[in-house]
Parts: sequence; structure tokens; C-alpha cells
Amino acid sequence: MSDAIVVVPYDHEWPTLFKSLGADLRGVLGDNALRIDHIGSTSIPGLDAKPIIDVQVSVASFDPLDAYRIPLENLGYVFRCNNPDLNKRYFREQPGQRRTHIHVRRTGSFSQQLPLLFRDYMRTHVEDAQHYAELKNRLAAEYSGDRLAYANAKGPFIWEIMKKADEWAQNIGWQPGPTDA
Repeated sequence: MSDAIVVVPYDHEWPTLFKSLGADLRGVLGDNALRIDHIGSTSIPGLDAKPIIDVQVSVASFDPLDAYRIPLENLGYVFRCNNPDLNKRYFREQPGQRRTHIHVRRTGSFSQQLPLLFRDYMRTHVEDAQHYAELKNRLAAEYSGDRLAYANAKGPFIWEIMKKADEWAQNIGWQPGPTDA
């Protein structure tokens, strides 16, 4: 698998891929998953993205870990126990499988709300989504082999969007909609 950063035009199959994945996750996690949501760029219609399906699984507590680790591993996902972000538990696809990132976060936490707000704001603010696509394409060319630099370079734009999204959320009384799966 290449480490090159590749941003592709929006693929109308991404929601279908998520629905299948979400159904599989719901089937093995049951009520341990309070929410299962399609997040990240592939969840925003029309947005160019790296072709990676990001899924957020919201849980009441990170403990016991085995309540979701074992079912996710049984589906073939690999637990990344060395993930430095202590606000989530992180799983990836097995080598050779379709790129999928599973982010397990605590319900109601800032880290759980942030991707939902970002997604919902970008879904309703097409001009900002287009600017984001342009930035992602430019940065993918500039930092084609350096994922960390690519991610860091997107940071200021993302935080500017989150500032707008927070204002939007306050004005409309935003709350996350029903779980996706």
C-alpha cells in the first residue's frame, strides 16, 4: 500500500459502503454502540476526499474495552493500542482490505461532537465544502508523501470552519440527528 496522499472526486458509492459497514457494526456491537455515524470527508456529499471510510462509534464508556474490541476484531479490524489520541480508541482495516478507520469515542464528549458538527455544517454549507476540497487537493499535491504535514496544514482551515460551525449551531440549536446505523 502506498503512503502517497491521494484525494479523489466524491464517489456516490461511499454512502452505500458506509451503510453496509454500519449494518455489520450494528450487528456485532448491538447496544454497546449508542451511535454509529459516517464521519469525515466521505460523509459529505460532493466533497473530494481520500477514499477512506471513517466511522465513529459512540459508547457510554471506554471500559470495558473488550465490549467493543472483541466484536470489532471479529469483523477483521485491528485495534491500534498505541494511538496517541487518548480521547478515542482507534481501529483500522487489516492489510490488503479497503481503507476504513473506526473511531470509538465517548458519547457527549467534545471529541465525539466535533466530527458530527463539522460534517453537518459542511453538508449544509456547500461553498465552504468546495473551499475545503480545493485546499485538500492543493495540499495533497504539496505534501504527497507526508501525511502529518498534510494533516497539520489543514488544521487552520478546519478550526476556522469549526468557529463558523459553532456559531451556526448556536443560531439553529443544532443537535446531532439520529444515528446513521
